[in-house]
Amino acid sequence: MTPSVQRPRGASYYDAIEPWLLDVAQPVQYVGGEPNAVAKDWEAADVHWVLSYPDTYAIGQPNQGLAILYEVLNEQPWIAAERAFSVQTDMAAALRSHGLPQLTLDGHRAIRDFDVLGISLASELTYTNVLELLDLAGIPLHAADRGVGDPIVVAGGHCACNPEPMAAFLDVVVMGDGEQAVLQLSRIVRDWLLAGGPGGRDGVLQALAATGRFYIPRFYDVVYCDDGAIVSVVPNRPGVPKRVVKHVLTDLDQWAYPKRLVVPIAETVHERYSVEIFRGCTRGCRFCQAGMITRPVRERSAGTIEEMAVAGLAATGYDEISLLSLSSADHSQIRQIATAMADRYQGSATSLSLPSTRVDAFNLELAQELSRNGRRTGLTFAPEGGTARLRDVINKNVSEDDLIGTVAAAFEAGWRSVKLYFMCGLPTETDDDVVAIAALAHRVIATGRTITGHRDIACTISLGPFVPKADTPFQWAAQADTETIARRIGLLKQALRDDRQCGRAISLRYGDGRAARLEGLLSRGDRRVGAVIEDVWRAGQVFDGWREHENLDVWWQAAGELGVDIDWYTTRERRRTDVLPWDHLDVGLARGWLWREYQQALRAVASADCRWDECELCGVCPLCDVNLELAARPGYDAGRPPTRRGAVTVNG
Repeated sequence: MTPSVQRPRGASYYDAIEPWLLDVAQPVQYVGGEPNAVAKDWEAADVHWVLSYPDTYAIGQPNQGLAILYEVLNEQPWIAAERAFSVQTDMAAALRSHGLPQLTLDGHRAIRDFDVLGISLASELTYTNVLELLDLAGIPLHAADRGVGDPIVVAGGHCACNPEPMAAFLDVVVMGDGEQAVLQLSRIVRDWLLAGGPGGRDGVLQALAATGRFYIPRFYDVVYCDDGAIVSVVPNRPGVPKRVVKHVLTDLDQWAYPKRLVVPIAETVHERYSVEIFRGCTRGCRFCQAGMITRPVRERSAGTIEEMAVAGLAATGYDEISLLSLSSADHSQIRQIATAMADRYQGSATSLSLPSTRVDAFNLELAQELSRNGRRTGLTFAPEGGTARLRDVINKNVSEDDLIGTVAAAFEAGWRSVKLYFMCGLPTETDDDVVAIAALAHRVIATGRTITGHRDIACTISLGPFVPKADTPFQWAAQADTETIARRIGLLKQALRDDRQCGRAISLRYGDGRAARLEGLLSRGDRRVGAVIEDVWRAGQVFDGWREHENLDVWWQAAGELGVDIDWYTTRERRRTDVLPWDHLDVGLARGWLWREYQQALRAVASADCRWDECELCGVCPLCDVNLELAARPGYDAGRPPTRRGAVTVNG
């Protein structure tokens, strides 16, 4: 779309949308002006950023990564950063009918006026939203068609470790931690702008590529075999590295963000102050992309965490603190943190929650601290697999007794319901592995009734179809077909119906196998999948992650017309020698280590956690020149045996 209404660069368009804004649903999400929001004077900044999350305000505004980068950038006097989210379909239609571009939330400025458009790729199912945002902004869809005056389109987030399906639409891809990366990128862009844009658009992209830390998809060519497999991905010009390495942030105590979180005035999915207590995970769950690509573990100290929580609540007025990480109870000072927080807020309306908790790291003492003020937030545990064998396959390292002991602690501390997350379609999984979930849930209910003496105990099973992801040991695995997923869900339903004693206390929620196939296509696809994404968007498809907008038929039709075999990308097992679409992008994990972990999985052999055992030689520390960073001396205050790994930094 080429907007017809044109204004001077950096001008506000609010007066142009205000007369008809009440005609769209939830207009408050487009108004801005929230507490702690920032809208700098345009002329005062050398570099102008838009930070966008390609979903609605309700979903995107609570995103921790966006909140952190918003503050990091705006702290610099020479950088101005504003936010943008995907507008809902009625707002998109209104913008097009009035000839207006999509605007930022903070200053209501045209996105196309900015120097850099940063896009968070947190989910593959937002890819059509990215194209919609570019089109509404009046930015050419394809990177090759953009000129000097167009924003540099930069993508980050977990999906950036395989950005190939979106390669045609992105100028720059950033892997890993964003705090230092956005500042480095901003300095390079500023130097280029102040020098008058030498070399045109390719000049600044070449400077970014030369660092070895920014991936420029257009600077690489992909060669394919006759059978469709990839032969190679190679640079197509001098000065471009063969491999691009991720950014890793160290010493998190020095990066205590967010400090002044924007407080939404429209409803959002999470309304609480979240403190990221550590980054990374070395538990080694073989399905978990987030844990793999964020290695190594880097903890914040208990003192910094408490300071952040106190300041964050004061700046926002929230009454809930969330201790955020991939497995928060694993923090080496979690007891000290929980006790200090419980002491400070005892008798107040402030609650404390761990949104991500390992089954084998939660205990009665921690449960009592979390619930000391009488408020109990929801508890979710993720055994992932229904049998011990399958949990060994995925390296979950959790026994059934671990789970029962954990829920027993929760029930004893006053909880009456828990949520258990499992996956369906894991490598080597059988029907019996899935049906066994019913017996496990039965035991959970029975345990709760015994401990509490009441029958008002509830357990919710959430069952998600497994989708293999890049940079995990299962990146070579075949995805289960739709029929297998549906049949196993049916078997689990029947097992729960057959449970006369506890079945009524157990509820089951499950994902759709065909929708998971779409996610699988996008998660392990290559550049040829980009044409499918564009065709589907041109057919009017957006918000693929929303059930009410879901239209899987249009995806299958587009793939068929373009000759893209969805089965080839999803249910086909890869060979060790295959060149994977993301092999030229390095998140620090040695390919040989990932393959060894895959073979261990097939034999149901577990691996250790290098925080508490010896180094597993995954490769990330030497490649990225980093170490594990623990807040406490290894083994101290954690109730665990000391680590035997030599490369450990102790913070605090």
